Amino acid sequence: MAVRTASFLLFGLFVTFHTWGAWADMEVNMEDRVEVYKGDTAQITCMFTSSEGIGNTIIQWFYVTETGERQKIYYQDSMSQIVDRATRFTDRISVNGTGATGEVVLTIRDVQLADGREFICLIKNLTDDSKGSTQLKVFGTPDLPTIEGVQTGISVNEVSPSKIGTCEVKNGFPRPNITWYRNNTPLQSVPDEVEIVPSVTSESSGLFSVKSELNLKVVKEDKNDEFYCEVSYFVPGGTRMTETHRINISVFYPPTAVNVWVESPKGNIKEGDSIELHCEDNGNPPSSIISIKRFEENNSDGQSLDGEVLVLNNVTRRDSGVYQCTSIDSDTFQSISGNVSVFVHFLDAAVVIPQDTIVVAMGEEFKATCNALSSLKTQAEWLKDGEVVFKGHTLTVKDATFDKAGMYECVVTVPEIEEMKTSGSIFVNVKGPPEILKPDNTEIESYDTTVDLSCMVRGFPAPKIIWSTSDGQDLEMASEMMTEDGLQSRVSIQVTSDITASCNASNDHGTDALTFNIKTLKAETAIPPKKIRKEGSGVIIAVIIICILLLAILGSVLYFLYKKGKICGRSGKQDLTKDKSNKDNIVVEMKSDNTEEAVLLGVNGEKQSPNEQ
Repeated sequence: MAVRTASFLLFGLFVTFHTWGAWADMEVNMEDRVEVYKGDTAQITCMFTSSEGIGNTIIQWFYVTETGERQKIYYQDSMSQIVDRATRFTDRISVNGTGATGEVVLTIRDVQLADGREFICLIKNLTDDSKGSTQLKVFGTPDLPTIEGVQTGISVNEVSPSKIGTCEVKNGFPRPNITWYRNNTPLQSVPDEVEIVPSVTSESSGLFSVKSELNLKVVKEDKNDEFYCEVSYFVPGGTRMTETHRINISVFYPPTAVNVWVESPKGNIKEGDSIELHCEDNGNPPSSIISIKRFEENNSDGQSLDGEVLVLNNVTRRDSGVYQCTSIDSDTFQSISGNVSVFVHFLDAAVVIPQDTIVVAMGEEFKATCNALSSLKTQAEWLKDGEVVFKGHTLTVKDATFDKAGMYECVVTVPEIEEMKTSGSIFVNVKGPPEILKPDNTEIESYDTTVDLSCMVRGFPAPKIIWSTSDGQDLEMASEMMTEDGLQSRVSIQVTSDITASCNASNDHGTDALTFNIKTLKAETAIPPKKIRKEGSGVIIAVIIICILLLAILGSVLYFLYKKGKICGRSGKQDLTKDKSNKDNIVVEMKSDNTEEAVLLGVNGEKQSPNEQ
């Protein structure tokens, strides 16, 4: 009995020491965490080693519930593999591996947000067991964030921070984070200046929606600022960020300056233009109480117009001056003003000295000056007969002649303003004896009974013109007309025979004369020269052609008569007698200017009696 008891004790000690060694030699290794997106497949690996080998190994998988309890979902031994029924993973898990390699993998399909928990792998053998765990993390990518700014303006006079906008991101897991930025600078809450109010909504799907509202105490400098949100959220293996688009806000602030300017015309202003003055302050919104008026020293009640635009039509130099725009803040009723200077350029009428008309002796020199009062520098040009003859304000003409007499026009312009110009004129008379301008032809042939003559005479004083003819006609009805070239006299002369006509001009300085020789032509004896000239070479050619045709016809007739034997000289062919019938004779009738007697000649040249006619 004592021996049996001692043996039993020794066996117990052996089993105990063996168990402790096995426990110390059993080891399970697992990842701390496995991360997947919602809807993906998760694989959790369990690796183990044992000093007794892997035979008779039991593998079990558990997950930890919300209350902290372990819920078995899988059992496996050398004989069976069993997925526990009626768990949340029953239809979505599988285990790969029999444990023979010391590794098994739990696969979870269509991972949901609620699957994010701790999973335990328990390994048992005949004497001992060991376990390991892995935390399954499930992530949901949120929707793109949105931002909405306030549509109304924000006044800088607000006492407390005003709402700038709202950012929102929906359906993320874990909860996304929103950060506000102003011009690339992150904003943090500052008492009485910056307020960031977040709110979180848990959706029925388990996802989170986050909203953040920004309130700000605005200043004028915020009018050009850009605001946006940055959203950061977790993903498997790290963190990602995305941004919203940028928004601006309308900041209302009182004006600090007023700008008034000439909208049109651009550049220099001249008399006759229409001026459009515009006025605007730098407040936002611009003041509705604004006016423009002409500012006059010691008088604040000048010309005024309520509104942002003042139009002055057909301005003169009297409209030059300072124009003032005044803006009044509708909240504080404080006024602020701005000024603009307006200068209207002018160009008076040109003044030519000497005025109107001057008389210059033949061969002498004369001068004339021309200018116009202007607010800008001027230049002048002198024109005669439409052509520029001199550039400058003082015209100098040497060695005066009749060709240099006439109208001189001075045109004064302002180079800086093309449209500004004025003009004046002076008429120059050159004193000298008459000079008759010779016509192209003084030899006149005419078959008319009346001939019109013209005589152009230059000279000053204006010459007296007298017409005379060789047959003593009374020509006092001559007409005269002053032209740019001189005095023109016209007369009509009765022509019955060859005559001469003279144009005689005289003034205090001398005389001049011009003679026309007029030859009369009879219509029946001469072709008027004008007609000949008019018909030209074409008529001559036509006459030649007609003559050639007539000669050809005449030759044909003679040849025909000759062939018929009716022309003498054809030897031995035909006898001619005086008793021939009259129809066989060729009769030529000849008349003289002195008698009406007709003489008929036969073909033999003998004179026939009247009875034979």
